[in-house]
Amino acid sequence: MIGLTEGSTKWELILASGSPRRRELLSEAGLSFQIISPDVDELSGDGYSPRDLALTNARLKCMAISVARPESMVIGADTVVTLGGKIYGKPLDLKEAAKNLRIFSGRIHEVLTGVVLSCGDQRAEFVSTSFVKFKDLNELDIEDYLSKVYVLDKAGGYAAQEHRELIIEKFEGDYQNIIGLPVSLVLDQLYKMGFPIPTSE
Repeated sequence: MIGLTEGSTKWELILASGSPRRRELLSEAGLSFQIISPDVDELSGDGYSPRDLALTNARLKCMAISVARPESMVIGADTVVTLGGKIYGKPLDLKEAAKNLRIFSGRIHEVLTGVVLSCGDQRAEFVSTSFVKFKDLNELDIEDYLSKVYVLDKAGGYAAQEHRELIIEKFEGDYQNIIGLPVSLVLDQLYKMGFPIPTSE
């Protein structure tokens, strides 16, 4: 059991996610936490705004774990990529991934991450938004990128943390948010909720 004790209270931090990128981001921040991948059916974009979809899926993940571990601080998150009101999820295959990159080429799209934190009767929710501008990509650029980066498990069909120099011209906002979790905002919210930040030391 990973956690720490402050006074008579045993605190635990749980990341409700199977995402290796979110795990890496929290680890790099020096946090001590447990990973439990929630068994939930994530919603698609049908009928939801990008913001609502990110929050709803984050809520589903968080609550799936929190209901069984109400004494723990549980973090659920979901990242959505959107352009022109359309939501781009994880591509089904490389053909769809290449199509996405063609659409993003030379344009600015949004990356939104919904985050839900829950512990006992406390709950907090927020959405962080970043903007990404792609370079003008030709077919060789797209083929080269997809040959170097596995993208089928990533919203939008690309990974900002892998060979970003090949596709991204610039970005605005929280870079970690683009990868999958705005860690600084998560830490701020944990502090506001009175959670003693555990460290891996």
